[in-house]
Amino acid sequence: MRCLVVADLHYSLPQFDWLVSAAPQFDLVIFAGDALDIGSMVDFRAQIVVVKKYLALLAGRTRVILCSGNHDLDERNAQGEKISRWIAEVRELGIACDSENITIGDTLFTVCPWWDGPQVKQRIAEQLREAAAIRPKRWIWAHHAPPANSPTSWGGKRFFGDVELVQWITQYKPAMVISGHVHQSPFIQDGSWFDRLGESWVFNAGLQPGRPPTYIVLDLDAGKAFWLAAGQAQWIDLHAPLQRPAAAVRDPPDWLISLDRIADPILARPRSAAG
Repeated sequence: MRCLVVADLHYSLPQFDWLVSAAPQFDLVIFAGDALDIGSMVDFRAQIVVVKKYLALLAGRTRVILCSGNHDLDERNAQGEKISRWIAEVRELGIACDSENITIGDTLFTVCPWWDGPQVKQRIAEQLREAAAIRPKRWIWAHHAPPANSPTSWGGKRFFGDVELVQWITQYKPAMVISGHVHQSPFIQDGSWFDRLGESWVFNAGLQPGRPPTYIVLDLDAGKAFWLAAGQAQWIDLHAPLQRPAAAVRDPPDWLISLDRIADPILARPRSAAG
């Protein structure tokens, strides 16, 4: 299984265009939150309508998992905690979203909502406990905030991660946790796009403007994870102990060469007979 991992697109339509174009090359797209942007000049309701249309296109091309991030919250529950009502509605598109556990092949995926208070946090705890009872060897979580005190949550002056997530990882030992939220972590000193907590790999692709977004590719069959950003291409061996820095990609696989063409619409155009 080959998974394309993104997060924090924040209503960047060029990045959504790229994602739709790239999706058919992957068995699964994991979108780890913040599809919307609460700071945008575009009305929030309009953002939801447009992003839903992109998600429908994605779901027509491959399987999709989507968890909510803090920018995706559009309503409050009965306890007054912020929730993402619109993400729950994309379930009708066949997308696995907040509070779902879904098995694909030999892998169980748990999709965690953004929690804003004790009620939703307790719901996540119950979701993880129920999933742990049926977990196969490979268990992957989508959880927008990365774990606290990890390079994947380092903001340059302090950590912005989730303390509760660290406790859940320690208790249940998932194979991987897919996050986002802290945009600069992969690009700054002492930050990183990957980490390992005990037996669990943790990932945060980061954010860059323009097309394409930063992204991670998990090649689960080959046991490799790739991180691609502007001018950078790195990979790690998922079967090896944690090592830093990650290795540079020297011999790009075919799918990466194809994605490079998608990233640049000019390169993707067929050449004329005159060359």
